[in-house]
Amino acid sequence: MAYEEDVETRRVQVRFVTKLQAPLKAPTTSIAIPSDLTRLGLSSVVNNLIKAGNSDWEPQPFDFLIDGELVRMSLEQFLLAKGISVEKVLEIEYIKAVAPRKQEDPCLHDDWVSAVSGSNPGFILTGCYDGFGRVWKGGSCTHILEGHGDAITSISIINQKGAKSNLTTHVATASKDRTVRLWKFDAEEPTNNVRAFKILRGHSSSVQSVAPQPSGEMVCSGSWDSTINLWRTNESDSDGDLVSVKKRKVNSKAEESQLEGEAVSSLVGHTQCVSSVVWPEERTIYSASWDHSIRSWDVETGRDVLSLFCGKVLNDLDVGGDSSALIAAGGSDPVLRIWDPRKSGSSAPVLQFASHSSWITACKWHDSSLQHLLSSSYDGKVMLWDLRTAWPLAVIESHKDKVLCADWWGGDRVVSGGADSDLCISSEVSIL
Repeated sequence: MAYEEDVETRRVQVRFVTKLQAPLKAPTTSIAIPSDLTRLGLSSVVNNLIKAGNSDWEPQPFDFLIDGELVRMSLEQFLLAKGISVEKVLEIEYIKAVAPRKQEDPCLHDDWVSAVSGSNPGFILTGCYDGFGRVWKGGSCTHILEGHGDAITSISIINQKGAKSNLTTHVATASKDRTVRLWKFDAEEPTNNVRAFKILRGHSSSVQSVAPQPSGEMVCSGSWDSTINLWRTNESDSDGDLVSVKKRKVNSKAEESQLEGEAVSSLVGHTQCVSSVVWPEERTIYSASWDHSIRSWDVETGRDVLSLFCGKVLNDLDVGGDSSALIAAGGSDPVLRIWDPRKSGSSAPVLQFASHSSWITACKWHDSSLQHLLSSSYDGKVMLWDLRTAWPLAVIESHKDKVLCADWWGGDRVVSGGADSDLCISSEVSIL
């Protein structure tokens, strides 16, 4: 004869602590809670504790850390998996949950949005398959960067140290038309079209990525021709490698005089398309390639000083995290990989995140957090990650097609572009 046995849920003595300031602080006295609570249940407990001392409190989601690791299963399962004893009071730290609370109206483009930059908190830059770059502010396009003859693949702000005017923004774009172009404009003065002040020619195939030197004196570019070129960003024609382009009639309009620049040097070593470059330090460039490798280059000597191989085509990389030393990269499988080149004796990733279901197109570290980064994918999703757990903190599904690019914007927003021709903005993301 079958029968059911009532089993009382095991209870655990815990104390909730936080680095958050009032009114987000709950009492730190120990309480007994059911061990089968998950993150949502724990969040409900903390909200009730806060509300007990503040009747006007509006509940909000929290995340929970035990011994520095985020809890992504029931409390009992977590303690069992980690071998943590509960003979003493268990200390649980809570933080704001990292997930966007608002989706703003998308900014519609005429074609696929293939590049995005959120590095200036005042506006967003996008590059599009229609060959135009755009500046977006308050949901409206304020400037159009006009001149490329094919899709823009990468767009980046150049930090001009010692610039005469802080109002002038300098931008670099890369394109399938085999050129890199440099632009300048006043973001506070909306205008219809902006022409590049300098055209950089030298690649023999599509340019896939462009990144500025921290000083702003140079940019580097990676191309389908397997090379990385270095270019000067100066606006003078006093150098021998600059040629003034005469005004000429184009569609009955006089085109402004532009400078042409030749590459200062080339970094050679990759055997297939250089899909992504970043320049985080004055003397060091990182690159990712379809030849399955990530390389670190010494700018002065032109030599690659580090090579990591992962067996997959790579589409994008970024450098950040702890001491700005961690390398994140994604490519032709659903896995976002993290390397720590400071660990000697092994070139294996230290972390792998595998929640996407298709190719990864972009990854980006958060500017002011050592733990957080994002990724985008052909699966139509943008995912937010924390190094302290293997599961995504949040999955953003605002696109209706492949996501081609993504970035952080202003610290608490995520911007992304895709094959649905939309620039999507997810806001109110609590990172810190």
